[in-house]
Amino acid sequence: MPPGTAPVLADAVHVQTAQVPGFADLVERVSPAVVSVKVKGKIQPAADEGFDNLPNNPQLRRFFKEFRGFGDQGGQFGMRRFGHRDHNNDRPRPVAQGSGFFISEDGYLVTNNHVVSEGSAFTVVTNDGKELDAKVIGTDPRTDLAVLKVDGGGKFTYVDFADDSKVRIGDWVVAVGNPFGLGGTVTAGIVSARGRDIGAGPYDDFIQIDAPVNRGNSGGPTFNLNGQVVGINTAIFSPSGGSVGIAFDIPASTAKQVVEDLMKSGSVQRGWLGVEIQPITSDIAESLGLKSEKGALVSSAQDASPGKKAGIVAGDVITQVDGKDVASPKDLARMIGAYAPGKSVDVTLWRDGKNETVKVDLGTLPSSDKQASNKDTPAAPAKADMLANLGLTVTKSENGKGLVVTDVDPDSDGADRGIQPGDIITAVNSTEVNDTGDVNKAMADAVKSGRKAVLMQITRDDSNRFVAVPVEKG
Repeated sequence: MPPGTAPVLADAVHVQTAQVPGFADLVERVSPAVVSVKVKGKIQPAADEGFDNLPNNPQLRRFFKEFRGFGDQGGQFGMRRFGHRDHNNDRPRPVAQGSGFFISEDGYLVTNNHVVSEGSAFTVVTNDGKELDAKVIGTDPRTDLAVLKVDGGGKFTYVDFADDSKVRIGDWVVAVGNPFGLGGTVTAGIVSARGRDIGAGPYDDFIQIDAPVNRGNSGGPTFNLNGQVVGINTAIFSPSGGSVGIAFDIPASTAKQVVEDLMKSGSVQRGWLGVEIQPITSDIAESLGLKSEKGALVSSAQDASPGKKAGIVAGDVITQVDGKDVASPKDLARMIGAYAPGKSVDVTLWRDGKNETVKVDLGTLPSSDKQASNKDTPAAPAKADMLANLGLTVTKSENGKGLVVTDVDPDSDGADRGIQPGDIITAVNSTEVNDTGDVNKAMADAVKSGRKAVLMQITRDDSNRFVAVPVEKG
C-alpha cells in the first residue's frame, strides 16, 4: 500500500430479511391495565419458648435466629425476610404477592382468590410504579377468583374479556404479570389445549398455555392479539417450582360471569341439585343399554335435596338439563352452577331403559358439599356365600339390606373392577339384592336381554358408587 493511503474497510454484515411481527404494540397498549398485588396479613411470630434455654453461645444463637427467619439479612433479590421481629405484633406483614388487571375505569380489578385469601391489607402497584390501597369486593374460592377496588387514583386504563369460545389451539397469547415480584414482565406462547381438568375444583375447564408463567403471575391476564383477556393465570405444572411451559388459565367466559356477580353482591350464588354423580364408562353404558358414555350417573341423592324431592334416585343417568346434552359429571356441575337458586329446570333421566323428564326447583349450593351417609354400615355375619363367576365371597348384611363382600379373588372380574372386601352390594341393575339368588337372577335377566354387563351399586365409606361387571353367557 502506497504511503499516505488510507485502508479501505469492508462493510459490516447486514442481512435484510422479512421482519417477524412482534408484540410490542400490543404490550404497550395493555400494560397500563396490569398491576402487581401486594398482600399483607396479621401473622403471629413464632413462639420463643425454649430459646432462652440455649447455651450462651453467640454463634449458636445467631444460627437459630437466622434459621427461624428473625434475622435482618436479605433474601432472594435482596428482599428483607418477612419474619423480621419487632415488638408490634399487630402490624400487618407481607404474606403474598400476585398480579391483577383493571376491568373498569373507576378501579375495579381482578386477581386470584388464593392471592388475597390470607390478607387483611392490599396494595396495588400500577405499571408506572404508583402504589394505591385497595379493598376486597368479593371472592369465589370455587373458581379461585377475586375482585378488588382501588381507593381513589383517578381514571384507569382497563381491558375487556374476550369471547373464549373463539380461542383455538395454536393461537398466539401474551401473558403479563408480576413473577417473583419483578413486575411488568411479558411472556408469549400459544394455546396448548382447552378444557383441562386439573383436579382444582368442580368447575375445572382450564385453558392450557405454554407462555412462561411463574410464582407471582397468579391473577394476571393472558391476552389474545387483540388485547382482550382470554384467560387468568391461576396454576402451573412444575416439578421444579419454575416454569416448564405448562400453565393453566381460568377461561374468560367463566371469569366474566363470576366477576359480574362479585361486583354486584360480593359473592356467587349457584344452583344446587344435590346428587352425587360419577362418570359413565363403556362397561356402565353397556350395562344400562346406553348408546354412548355421555351423561352423569347418579350414585346417590342427598337427603332433603332438590334432586331427591324431584324423584331422582341412585342409578339414574342425567342426560340433559333444559334440553341441553350433559357430556360428563363436570359438565353437569357447570350447567347446574350457572343457574340461579330457585330456578326450575327440566332434568332428563335415563331410567329402566327409557327416558324420563322430571322438573327440579334448584336450591342454593352450600358452602361445602354435603355428603350422603349411611350410619348403619353393618358388620358381616359368619356365614359366607360365593358369587363364583365374579370372584366374590359375600355374606348377608346384619340389617338384611345388601351383601357384604368379605373376600375378592385377585384374578377375578370383581377385582379388575375395583371391588374390595368391606364393600356392600346394595343393588344390581337398580334392583335391591339381599342374597346371592337376587344377584344371580339380575345377571340372568341381563343375559336374556342381550346385555354384556350389569350395573352393581356399591356402598363404601358411607358413599355410593357404581361398577359395571361382565356377565357370562351360557
